Amino acid sequence: MSITTPEHDARVAKLTFASVYPHYITKVEKKGRTIEELHQVIEWLTGFDNKKLQELIEKKVTFKTFFEKAKLNPNAHLIKGVICGYRIENIGTQLTREVRYLDKLVDELAKGRKMEKILRSA
Repeated sequence: MSITTPEHDARVAKLTFASVYPHYITKVEKKGRTIEELHQVIEWLTGFDNKKLQELIEKKVTFKTFFEKAKLNPNAHLIKGVICGYRIENIGTQLTREVRYLDKLVDELAKGRKMEKILRSA
């Protein structure tokens, strides 16, 4: 099932959320979306409000810790498609799949998808 390598998964686990977060902001703002919308998407996936998110950024937590602390949305499994060259539903490593869920949501936000669609409400 896993289409990622153990090396790739280890790299993803060690990345800090704080190092990737500015790229998420740049990506969505460049496309006319807001930080508030980005935070809404992150909160939907992880359960982290702005205060908790800021705390995790300041502590420079790894993605491993970030997702260990998250309460993943029960509809997260509805996030499908290809991101960074990987089909999300085929990623066998849970952490890598969760990070790609986040990447996919940020991507959809930047591409101008409606929030209801991004948040898998319907």
